[in-house]
Amino acid sequence: MRVSKIDHTALHPHLLDMKIGQGRYEQGFFPRLQSDVLSTGPTSNKWTKRSAPAQWRRRDRQKQHAEHLYLDNDQREKYIQEARNLGTTIRQPKLSNLSPSVIAQTNWKFVEGLLKECRNKTKRMLVEKMGREAVELGHGEVSITGVEENTLIASLCDLLERIWSHGLQIKQGKSALWSHLLHYQESKEKKDATPGGLGPPGFIHDTERRKSDGGSAMPPLKVSLIQDMRHIQNISEIKTDVGKARAWVRLSMEKKLLSRHLKQLLSDHELTKKLYKRYAFLRCDDEKEQFLYHLLSFNAVDYFCFTNVFTTIMIPYHVLVMSSKKLGGSMFTANPWVCVSGELAETGVLQIPRNTLEITFECQNLGKLTTVQMGHDNTGLYAKWLVECVIVRNEITGHTYKFPCGRWLGKGVDDGSLERILVGELMTPSTENDERMCRTPPMQQSPGMMKRFVTISPNSKPKLNTGQIQEGVGEAINGIVKHFHKPEKERGSLTLLLCGEYGLVWALEQVFQHGFKSPRLFKNVFIWDYLEKAQVYFESAEQREVTLDENWQNRVRHFCRFMRAINSTSRNIGKDGKFQMLVCLGARDHLLHHWIALLADCPITAQMYEDIALIKDRSLVNSLIRVLQTLQEFNITLEASLIKGVGI
Repeated sequence: MRVSKIDHTALHPHLLDMKIGQGRYEQGFFPRLQSDVLSTGPTSNKWTKRSAPAQWRRRDRQKQHAEHLYLDNDQREKYIQEARNLGTTIRQPKLSNLSPSVIAQTNWKFVEGLLKECRNKTKRMLVEKMGREAVELGHGEVSITGVEENTLIASLCDLLERIWSHGLQIKQGKSALWSHLLHYQESKEKKDATPGGLGPPGFIHDTERRKSDGGSAMPPLKVSLIQDMRHIQNISEIKTDVGKARAWVRLSMEKKLLSRHLKQLLSDHELTKKLYKRYAFLRCDDEKEQFLYHLLSFNAVDYFCFTNVFTTIMIPYHVLVMSSKKLGGSMFTANPWVCVSGELAETGVLQIPRNTLEITFECQNLGKLTTVQMGHDNTGLYAKWLVECVIVRNEITGHTYKFPCGRWLGKGVDDGSLERILVGELMTPSTENDERMCRTPPMQQSPGMMKRFVTISPNSKPKLNTGQIQEGVGEAINGIVKHFHKPEKERGSLTLLLCGEYGLVWALEQVFQHGFKSPRLFKNVFIWDYLEKAQVYFESAEQREVTLDENWQNRVRHFCRFMRAINSTSRNIGKDGKFQMLVCLGARDHLLHHWIALLADCPITAQMYEDIALIKDRSLVNSLIRVLQTLQEFNITLEASLIKGVGI
């Protein structure tokens, strides 16, 4: 086969043509080469023609590139449409065959790929953040959830860097996004430094402020891209441009301003033209608008990707105590203090100026805020203080927490408390409607069942019937059960479910207040008074060595031990605060259902409750015990501020 199909036939051996005449030639020896001939360059045209194609290719590439840059819009649209129609089967062309349409098609595919990746990433991150709720709504499957949130955000940062790197005139620094931000900051500061500049650099004026809750007396933070950059620049722990860009993205996502900030950044068209070539992604108007729209979808969920990552940085907080001016608030003479606690740390005691009742302080990142302990030193002529609420704001992220109180602090008023533990919730800013890009009505949360009930002041008798009280206990327990059945990263605040509005403490308060006798007018009797009398009875029964079963004795022993520990604490907590502490400790140690059974059979209950009381109805008490028993399977960990000073 190889013999019949010859690949190459070599010439017959022959003498070399010695035209250049370098001397004698001897058969069987390689001719001697002359150095003078070798040192001179080629003079024949057949050698110079070899480099011509390469030179032509370079010139052609430069010409095509220039043509692509200076196409007017009509020509560009024509070439892009032609490129789209070419389909996806085009192979990578040789450089010599490139035409403007092929260049446009190649660039278009890349831009379209970036946009598609942005759409997929935003959807994936939203589905991951919403968790099971997203799956129930038909987005994705259970199997796709579980990816670390930090991984997804890092991936988004990488995508933003690739978008900002596409079509750059000159790459400056390691991060194209941060470089663009620095150029923007520089241009804005120059503009604002001129006499015509208005206000501080980079601030959006009053018409575009982020409004806080309408009831808040705290002035809202202004929306400022430049200010957010300065916050990042002031963090000494972040050294590199890439790190600063990522921190800025995280902060903007947490503040729900990423899309808005980037839109503002790209609104400086002169700067964008200066930094980017015509075919860059950031200069493709339609794709840029779609990209910003995809990023706007992050506003639908709450990210804490800045707060939870930069845990060691110093953050300024602003605290405002809102007291009642009508009921002697202006005459208050004692010295108030607060202690703010979060998931990462707490501040310790902070003295608050009595005349302003607000303070700004800086401390290490507290994380998500959970509780505020507040009180006063009971000094002066009028040491009685009615506090409506406490508002605390993180001055970097803008997160504002409201800690409702609505109670007195002072001896001889309310429950005699000089100190209260307040549980707070993150306030939702009301600006999302202003920033919506569509005209659909704002999303409304379904109101909880308990919201239908009339708010009860602490000293008034409850107006709930036994059915509503049972429903309230059921909802409180159900909230705790749901909390533990969620994946850990989707769980909210357990403290809020225990001590917050319509939480477990509130629900059990309604149980004990139902049918509670008031001995005489103008004297408030608290649940804690009843529990202390029950404690005295149980301790005297033990001393009398009444023969009862061992289970009863164990329950009595536990109940009395917890009551003594709470009463002996050095904190100036009032009677309602002590009841809250007892419920939390009982929930932690799975003793609540035992205590309810114990108290239902106590003779003190017969004395202090009317016949219609829930606690005296055997069937309702048994139902309550069964509901409380569901907490036994959960490991409840209490926040330190709730049980501070109780050694149990």
